[in-house]
Amino acid sequence: MLHDGSKVLIRPVQPADAPLLADGFARLSDKSRRMRFLARKDRLSAAELRYFTDIDHHNHEALGALDREDGRGVGVARWVRDAEDPHAAEIAVTIVDDWQGRGLGTELLTRLSGRARSEGICRFTALVAEDNMAMAGLLRNMSANLVGRSPGTVEYEIALMPPGKSTTTPAAGLGQDRVPTPC
Repeated sequence: MLHDGSKVLIRPVQPADAPLLADGFARLSDKSRRMRFLARKDRLSAAELRYFTDIDHHNHEALGALDREDGRGVGVARWVRDAEDPHAAEIAVTIVDDWQGRGLGTELLTRLSGRARSEGICRFTALVAEDNMAMAGLLRNMSANLVGRSPGTVEYEIALMPPGKSTTTPAAGLGQDRVPTPC
C-alpha cells in the first residue's frame, strides 16, 4: 500500500510483460518519456521491449508495479550491472504520470536495492536529466550523492548497505536500517 492508500503488486519483470510495458509507455507524457530516456522517444521498438522484459535477474533486474484495481502496469525500476565494475549498477525508475507523487518510485527503488545487494552490487549510479526534479528528489531522499554534471544531465551515486549492519539514520541506504561499508 502506498502513502495515498493505493495498492500495487510489485514483482520481477518477465518476458510476458512486454504488452504491459508497451501500455505503460503509451500512457507516459512526452515530458516523462524525455526524462526517462534523456531524449524524445515516441515508441519502443520490438527489440527494446525484449531488452526491457527478457532479463536475467543477475546482471539486469527489473521490478514492475501493477495497479491492484485494473492490473495495468504503473511503474518499473531497474538496474543494469556495470560491465567494468561488477559491484556497480545503473538504475532507472519510470512511473506513469497519473501515479507519480504517490511514493511508488521510493517503494520500487527500496525493493530494488535489496535485490541488488543479494546479487553483490554495492552501489547504484543514475544519470538524470538536470531538470528532472522528481528523480532528483527521489535520489536525495535515498541518500544519493551528486557526483557529476554534464550539459543537460547530472549523475548520482548511492552506496548500498550490506545486510546486517545497523545505523541510526533510517533513510540511509535506500530506507534500509544499514550502514554504508565498502565492498
